[in-house]
Amino acid sequence: MSTVKETVEVEVPVHTAYNQWTQFEEFPQFMEGVEEVRQVDDRHNHWTTKVSGVKREFDTEIVDQLPDERITWRTTTGDTKQKGTVRFQRLDDTHTRVELVMDIEPTGVAEKAGDMLGVVDRRVKGDMRRFKEYIEGRGGESGSWRGRIKPGG
Repeated sequence: MSTVKETVEVEVPVHTAYNQWTQFEEFPQFMEGVEEVRQVDDRHNHWTTKVSGVKREFDTEIVDQLPDERITWRTTTGDTKQKGTVRFQRLDDTHTRVELVMDIEPTGVAEKAGDMLGVVDRRVKGDMRRFKEYIEGRGGESGSWRGRIKPGG
């Protein structure tokens, strides 16, 4: 597995950054290669991605979610194997640090080659930069989900 870590500081309050991140179906607006995210229920999402011409579909489960602090997920089905956490840290009333840490296990020749060449790392850096532009450009979140999901619960 490869670990990818990226942090951005966004010029919005912590609740705004967190609330926007809970709008999973809007991820294609700022995540490269994500064609669609369909929220199945509070814990589960179905993803369709296309990276380097390879289309993948997989499901994720949120295993821990604490408003304004973190969202942790893992894949449950499909060829894509990953898990990760996004953390939100209040810097002041109008600034938030958003940190994404993902463990990704490349599958297939194209993904393994891309991983060795740093493609995933560059894509995640770009996604985080685009999230910053997206949320700051909006000036506010497009929606929110403030529920709590506890590990093992």
